[in-house]
Amino acid sequence: MAAARRRLSVGLGLAGAACALLGVCLLLVGPVIIKEQVVKNVRIDPTSISFSMWKDIPVPFYMSVYLFEVLNPKEALQGAKPVLNQRGPYVYREYRYKTNITFHDNDTVSFLEYRQLFFQPDMSNGSEEEYVVVPNILMMGAAVMMENLPNFVKLLLSGALAGLKQEAFMNRTVGEILWGYDDPLIDTINTLVPGLLPFKGKFGLFMEFNNSNSGLFTVYTGMKNISRVHMVDSWNGLKKVNYWRSNECNMINGTAGEMWPPFMSPTSLEFYSPDACRSLTLVYEQSGKFEGVPTYRFVAPKTLFANGTDYPPNEGFCPCMQSGIQNVSTCRLNDRHPHELLHQAPAEPVHKACVWYNSGSIEGSVLKQFYTNLVLIPSLLDYVQYIFLGLSVPLIISAAVLMARSQGTAAEKSPRHPTTQSKPPPSSETTPLLHDAGTLSQDDAEA
Repeated sequence: MAAARRRLSVGLGLAGAACALLGVCLLLVGPVIIKEQVVKNVRIDPTSISFSMWKDIPVPFYMSVYLFEVLNPKEALQGAKPVLNQRGPYVYREYRYKTNITFHDNDTVSFLEYRQLFFQPDMSNGSEEEYVVVPNILMMGAAVMMENLPNFVKLLLSGALAGLKQEAFMNRTVGEILWGYDDPLIDTINTLVPGLLPFKGKFGLFMEFNNSNSGLFTVYTGMKNISRVHMVDSWNGLKKVNYWRSNECNMINGTAGEMWPPFMSPTSLEFYSPDACRSLTLVYEQSGKFEGVPTYRFVAPKTLFANGTDYPPNEGFCPCMQSGIQNVSTCRLNDRHPHELLHQAPAEPVHKACVWYNSGSIEGSVLKQFYTNLVLIPSLLDYVQYIFLGLSVPLIISAAVLMARSQGTAAEKSPRHPTTQSKPPPSSETTPLLHDAGTLSQDDAEA
């Protein structure tokens, strides 16, 4: 019985030591393993998990468009304040995919990213066949473009506008306004002043958006330095643009706006936007969770589209309008298209014919994969390491108790030895210690 207890205590002790060792190893090595897996799978590498997601972005993006219908066009022409009615949203699903992917020796990769937009009737408040009265942007744009032309050209264009019966307001369908309509004014202007308009044929607010690419991006792959992954090296071969009036405003900073390097502190996000023709910076607002996945929320600061008076660093983006609005016609259409404005609420009073914004979130299998890789597996590793450490304590204690009991039982069953013995009579100084054989025999005979 004692031997069995000793064997059991040794087994429990070894199990406890093994659990403690595994727990300590997971505590020390677990974060390193997770970090290595993150580094391995977020860099731009055909063998990484995220490469297919980076190549064909599975996150659904939606573009929501609102049109502002003018309810009193005749009165507005006579000087009355326009009465506007918001129409929409007209929602479009945006698909993004990359082509011409080329890896370079300097740890970079180049690509073209295309986008396709598809109308979503079930998410929209209205159809593309609805008619809406809006300002005639093309005619007003032509009027603005004529300001710097010679007088005789102005007369020709003015006569053309009158002959074509162009009016300040037009009644067209949503689809025509957004995706293009034929207008004889386009051919007339291109004939009289070739090159004045940067397009031919149809005119629409978003004609250039659909089936178009955002330019040739060259970004870092992160194979050599993970802190540089997705950071832009150049755009269309440029290290900086030349649209604005200061070097700071012309700088191409951050990423392409889709992904950022891992292990960043939540302070700000910077990216270059070809639509805005400039680098944009978002600032951290708060932490949260989306479907169990930890998230950081970043928002546009009030200074993003502030004018140079309210925010001096933005003076390079001037000539400025009021804060909240930025004119990007200098880059989008060679400084010849007055409707190209970016706005940030609040920016009143400004009469806008169209407002749109993009939104998107992870869902479906992509969300499940993110949750598994970023939340579930790290959480399980945390739990397992503490379970091992927790099990090691009772196992080691149990082994020590059993060992102590087995030793006590063995002590109780061992034979007892006498504590006192009969002492021989003390020998005197006169008593011989040795007797010869003869003397011993004589004594025995007398006895």
